Amino acid sequence: MFYISGFYKFKRIVSIKIKKKILQNYFLNNSIRGTIIVSNEGINGTISAKKNNLKLAISKIKKIFKINKFDSQNLSKNQFQPFHRCKIKIKKEVVPMGIKIFKRKLKNHIEPSKWNKLINNKNTLLIDARKPFEFNVGTFKGSINPQVNNFREFPNYLKKLNKKKNIAMFCTGGIRCEKASLYLEKKGFKNVYQLKGGIISYLKNIKKNQSLWKGECYVFDNRISLKHGLKKGNYSMCSGCRKPISNIDKKSKKYELGVSCPNCHDSLTISQKERFRMRQKQIVLAKKLGKKHIFQKEF
Repeated sequence: MFYISGFYKFKRIVSIKIKKKILQNYFLNNSIRGTIIVSNEGINGTISAKKNNLKLAISKIKKIFKINKFDSQNLSKNQFQPFHRCKIKIKKEVVPMGIKIFKRKLKNHIEPSKWNKLINNKNTLLIDARKPFEFNVGTFKGSINPQVNNFREFPNYLKKLNKKKNIAMFCTGGIRCEKASLYLEKKGFKNVYQLKGGIISYLKNIKKNQSLWKGECYVFDNRISLKHGLKKGNYSMCSGCRKPISNIDKKSKKYELGVSCPNCHDSLTISQKERFRMRQKQIVLAKKLGKKHIFQKEF
């Protein structure tokens, strides 16, 4: 069994390149996989390993970056390792939005147990701060998605909102909403709220029969999607466009394993499809031989 931890922390970080090298060597030597983004405003990551290795890795991260407690942290488990390798990236911002956070405001973080009451209020505008393809996999009943593919475009949508309404935002783990809520507060919005711990926390703590969540939650690893209780969902990944596809999508005439799905079939060239078919053929052959092909992206 593999354990997965998602976390983030806003704080000033210096000597980033040195810290990255130390952490990267530790990950490689201790079978830790996942992705971490580091900026001088903080750290954001999701990593996975065996239980004890993960516990030690989290302690190592806190020690290197001098963190007592993460702003948010979630834990789930899975039968297979959901990451192919470890990646530590240095960015200007942990979430690219053109503004930086060094100190958070906690008064607007709503616990999952109180979230339903807030979003059921008719004066609440519920915003899904994720990308459109994530929104299509699942979202809260009554939510609105800005339909922006780059988070830097998000402020253009936010500045059009009514300042008199309650603004309730949510995303996968909470970090994107941290940036968005700060932006709105700077623009004079008074009633801005976000789901504490994000969708992951809600699905972990709220029972399905009490939930206002519809569908599944897309995650950026090889589990693809999660259901209530953080159980692995039913979605898989299209090898043509790298977008999540449902079981219904697979029944389409435009779906071809390892090649295309209804989202990308019409936009792929004949040359691309032939290349993907050859790749899939090599993956199938490798599986028959009990090996993992270099191009295999899923477990």
